[in-house]
Amino acid sequence: MTFIPKPQIDLPGQHENDLGLSLRDYEGSLSTLCAGCGHDSITAALVQALWEMSIRPEMLIKMSGIGCSSKTPAYFVHGAHGFNSVHGRMPSVATGASAANRDLICIGISGDGDSLSIGFGQFGHVIRRNVNMLYLIENNGVYGLTKGQFSASADAGSTAKNGTVNQMQNINTVATAISMGVSFVGRAFSGDREQLVPLLKAAIAHPGCAVLDIISPCVTFNNHEGSTKSYAYTREHKKQATETDLVPPRAEIKASYYAGDTHPVRLHDGSTILLKKADPDYDPTRRNNALAYLERHRRRGQIVTGLLFIDQNVPDMHIQSRTVATPLKDLDYRDLNPGSAALEALQRGMK
Repeated sequence: MTFIPKPQIDLPGQHENDLGLSLRDYEGSLSTLCAGCGHDSITAALVQALWEMSIRPEMLIKMSGIGCSSKTPAYFVHGAHGFNSVHGRMPSVATGASAANRDLICIGISGDGDSLSIGFGQFGHVIRRNVNMLYLIENNGVYGLTKGQFSASADAGSTAKNGTVNQMQNINTVATAISMGVSFVGRAFSGDREQLVPLLKAAIAHPGCAVLDIISPCVTFNNHEGSTKSYAYTREHKKQATETDLVPPRAEIKASYYAGDTHPVRLHDGSTILLKKADPDYDPTRRNNALAYLERHRRRGQIVTGLLFIDQNVPDMHIQSRTVATPLKDLDYRDLNPGSAALEALQRGMK
């Protein structure tokens, strides 16, 4: 991957966050993606969200697989840790990183091909383990690196740039994640930054696996008439289920947050997600209700966005595995490797 650093220009009057860092401190290299790619809009939203949350760059780990989406980690927070893994295997590497250092904030960037085809099994198991991470899928419905073939998320009846009609049913990312037992799932559109930034902040703050499916049009191979992942189609058929915001525990809660029918959800870390319901009967804490709601609007050709499901009672991987509170990287070697006597005692207990 070619690394082209952005020119550093110190402008007077730049705002700083609680760490004394500016937005520029959360940027990465210059993007080599096609001009107008939705992935770059997602990168800009990530930069904004991480800056607003005052996350220390050295406490962030960025993971990815293979594909256009997997270039994204190079484009934000140049001071963070990063790992570009094998195609479809990002969840395994992210799981290992989280197991070794639970203090890191993990963001995994993937694509619809990377997660719903070759990495589909890995996608299911990272949800099952409830690894504490933001699992972000940049969903464009095609394989952009190999000239625009349909991916597993392409809707039946949609057409390719060459006129071919997709005959297969798609894998619905959010419905699949909900049915697998995910503890947080949402959907957004790369072109709607006003919704995307707070949704990213809520997902990062969630204690568990937070899956975000972001419709991100491919301007080269999937932005034509007949595509259901184009800018025009998404803008016309997008339906917002909830308005989401993240209120840090230190910040003043303004009165405007409570206007209308608003439902606050307090997270384990003390942060609060505010849900402003668009439909009076929609409840994002009920799994069956969420699936029925998604299916109802799918039949109408509508793309539901917002926070679609949240369950704060699912224990994360460390709670399930009863790991020690100290990150494994900080443990003494004698604690990590207690010797052959301890191994023999363990084996006797398994007979």
